[in-house]
Amino acid sequence: MPAKFTVSPVGAFSDNYIWVLHHGGRAVVVDPGEAAPAIAFLQREGLQLEAILITHHHADHIGGVAELLTRWPQAAVYGPADIAAVNHPVMEGASVELSFGTATVLEVPGHTLNHLAYLIAGALFCGDTLFGAGCGRLFEGTPRQMHDSLSKLAALPDATKVYPAHEYTLSNLHFALTVDPGNPVLAIRMSRDQKLREQNLPTLPSTMSLERASNPFLRADAPAVRQAAAHWSGQPLHDVVEVFAALREWKNRF
Repeated sequence: MPAKFTVSPVGAFSDNYIWVLHHGGRAVVVDPGEAAPAIAFLQREGLQLEAILITHHHADHIGGVAELLTRWPQAAVYGPADIAAVNHPVMEGASVELSFGTATVLEVPGHTLNHLAYLIAGALFCGDTLFGAGCGRLFEGTPRQMHDSLSKLAALPDATKVYPAHEYTLSNLHFALTVDPGNPVLAIRMSRDQKLREQNLPTLPSTMSLERASNPFLRADAPAVRQAAAHWSGQPLHDVVEVFAALREWKNRF
């Protein structure tokens, strides 16, 4: 494996990121919801598409796959087995061999039941499971499933770079500050990320250490977060999953 590869954000729709990993003229695209911006980037940089990594089946993550394959028909498509475009189905613990490294597959159900994440050389591509200061909605899974998935990701090393699929950080920080206003990390993060967005720059990647310190959905066991969730729900919350469920419902209505 080379010492490093580059990860470039390619904007799609209003707030999606298509992450492009590239090194030595070869590229891997993560969650191409639309083809045109990905194709433009690959052609501008003179890159050959070798693989596509899919985290889950929502249209804003897979909508560009077919057109990419018309231009690069030899590209391998890795992802959940029930997605038609996937020609290399993978599951928990699988290794995806790329020209510039090996990606490990993690199953992280919650947002969808078949959601995957990919970890390669300390970079985590987590789709709609973990966001900057937030997490995905529970469209298919249960609060326990999502809490367990987030706990699995939170156990990764501090320096792990976190690459979610959406630019939701500022709205998530507004919610986090409502839940946990006494957390000094949140104020610092909000100031920094507001400046980035004013320059039209991504707030991502984050790091796992930053998420553990500031993301309320990874802090459901923190007394301040638990108290805020119980106050909002108007009832005692007896365990960390109940706290997480209350936080997620609160965010849904925020």
